[in-house]
Amino acid sequence: MTQQNAYAIRIQKTGGPEVLAAEPMEPRAPGAGEARVRQTAVGLNFIDTYHRSGLYPLKLPATLGSEAAGIVEAVGEGVTHIKTGDRVAYLAGGTYATHYTGAAASMVKLPDFVSDEEGAALMLKGLTAWMLLFEIRPVKPGDEVLIWAPVGGVGTILTPWAAHLGARVIGVTSSEKKAAKAKALGAADVVVGYDGVAEKVRALNGGKGVDIAFDSVGRISAEASLASLKPRGWFITYGNASGPVDPIPPARLAQGGSLIMTRPGLFTFLQAPGALARGAGLLFEALKAGVFKADIGQRFALKDAAEAHKALESGKTTGATILAP
Repeated sequence: MTQQNAYAIRIQKTGGPEVLAAEPMEPRAPGAGEARVRQTAVGLNFIDTYHRSGLYPLKLPATLGSEAAGIVEAVGEGVTHIKTGDRVAYLAGGTYATHYTGAAASMVKLPDFVSDEEGAALMLKGLTAWMLLFEIRPVKPGDEVLIWAPVGGVGTILTPWAAHLGARVIGVTSSEKKAAKAKALGAADVVVGYDGVAEKVRALNGGKGVDIAFDSVGRISAEASLASLKPRGWFITYGNASGPVDPIPPARLAQGGSLIMTRPGLFTFLQAPGALARGAGLLFEALKAGVFKADIGQRFALKDAAEAHKALESGKTTGATILAP
C-alpha cells in the first residue's frame, strides 16, 4: 500500500455497521516523540463497535480502531527505542487505516517469533488478559475463576493463561462447540447457556462459589457472576457484549459476603512508567512458551470493516479478527 493509495475507515455519525466508510487520507509526518507506521494488520475489538454505535462517545468524524501492527516508516525527534524498518505493534486510537502516526512510547518492537498479525491480534486482548490476571487481583494456584466468553478474543488468551497460573477455570459459553474449544484451551468445566449459571457453577465446586468472575458479557451476566462468587470474591466486569450492566447497589455486594466489584480500563493500568513494557514482556514470554496462541479466527480486508463488525456482533466469530489494509 503506497502513500498515494492511503485511506482510513471513518464514521461521520454513529449507528450500525453501515456508517463505516473508506476515505482517502494523507499520512502525517511524525513530530517529536512520534513514529509513522505503514500498517500491515489491524485488530478488531468489541470496543470498536461501542465507539461506532455511540455507546462510548467519540468526537466525530472519527477513525475507529484500537490496536495494529506494521513497519516503521519514519521516526520523529527523540525517538530511540524504535527505528525505520522495525516491526512494531501498539495500542492507539484511530488504527482503521493504511498508515498511523502517533506516540512512539505506545509502540512495542515485535520479537522475531511474533508475526505482524499476531502482534495486532494480541496487544489489546493480550494486555487486557495481563491486566485481569496480574494487576487487579493476581490469580494464584488453587484459585477458582469463572470466565464468560472463554473462546472470545480475550477469552482465548485469558482461559489458558489462567489455567497455566494454576487456577481452576469454569467457562460460560453459548454452545457445545464453543464449550469443547474452551476445554481444549484449559477450562476444567464449562457451563453451556445462560440460564441458571450460578447454580450450575456452585454445583461444580460443592457450593463454595468462585474466587473471581471475569465478565465480558455485561447486562445479562452480571447478577449470575455476583451469585457465583464466594464471600469476598471479586466481580471484574470488563465488557458489555450484551449491553452495559444495570446499576448495582452497594448492599448487593454486602449480601453476597463483602464482594468486591471493579470496572477496569486497560489504559489506566498502562499509565505507570514501564507498565507497557512489563505487560508486553510477560505477554510475549507466555506466547513463546506456548501458554496460548494468537488465535486468529477470521480475516477481513480493511475496506470490509462493516462486514467484520456484523460478524463480531452476531456472535459468529471466535478468537481474534484481523483487518488487512
